[in-house]
Amino acid sequence: MKKLVALFACLALSPASAEEIAAADLPARLSADPPEIAVLGEVHDNAAHHLNQAAAVAALHPRALVFEMLSPDQAARVTPDLRADPVALGKALGWEEAGWPDFALYAPIFAAAPDALIIGAALPRDEVRRAMSEPLDRVFGPDAPRYGLDQAYAPELQAQLEAEAQADHCDALPPEMLPGMVAAQRLRDGAFARTALRALKTTGGPVAVITGTGHARNDRAVPAMIAQANPGVRVLSLGQLEAEPGESLSADQPYDWWIVTPPAPREDPCAAFRQ
Repeated sequence: MKKLVALFACLALSPASAEEIAAADLPARLSADPPEIAVLGEVHDNAAHHLNQAAAVAALHPRALVFEMLSPDQAARVTPDLRADPVALGKALGWEEAGWPDFALYAPIFAAAPDALIIGAALPRDEVRRAMSEPLDRVFGPDAPRYGLDQAYAPELQAQLEAEAQADHCDALPPEMLPGMVAAQRLRDGAFARTALRALKTTGGPVAVITGTGHARNDRAVPAMIAQANPGVRVLSLGQLEAEPGESLSADQPYDWWIVTPPAPREDPCAAFRQ
């Protein structure tokens, strides 16, 4: 426990290079100092975020693209012919049937690295459900200690994450569900980190991970787990955040770099819960 708490405490400190950057500066900065693994966060339905990811991918020239949104089976369906036809590719992947925003938002990312290996990191739903009621190390498998999944969070952090999960679901979740929601998120962080490291080993890198901004956090998510599993790997985390014009965000963000954009137009996500 002490080792895990110390690790997260260390990673929670923003590195000296942590800063907000302009989207226009992202490609040049990546080209100047490319990481082995770039964890590129997004708000899923924000088109600007996907254009920024595409620009980052084009600058990085990754040998592998790891997608949170794809299972390994879906990723295996990608062929050169399909990659040349975004509409056909989206249909072949069953993208929108899986509940993700319009594939047209993500198509520029695929186009930015036409020769990269496409890798799916999504876990089966039944495996994620198991994490809500079974020990994480049992669900994740024998390398769970390598990613810190054999140890519980400190009580204060666990309480914070349960509160965040409740807020993310419009304060509509039964309290007894909250520990399971935190565990499921943590399981997925570990799976994405493990997949990224395997992709690096397979291809030699660089590797770009396309995922939600919450998974790109340095303090407890995919970059933190990569650092624990293999401290020698050079990882860059990019968070993409939304703010209204004139709205100020905290100067301390848990990413190496972060970009702030206007919010995407969307319906009130809490409306369904109120009904």
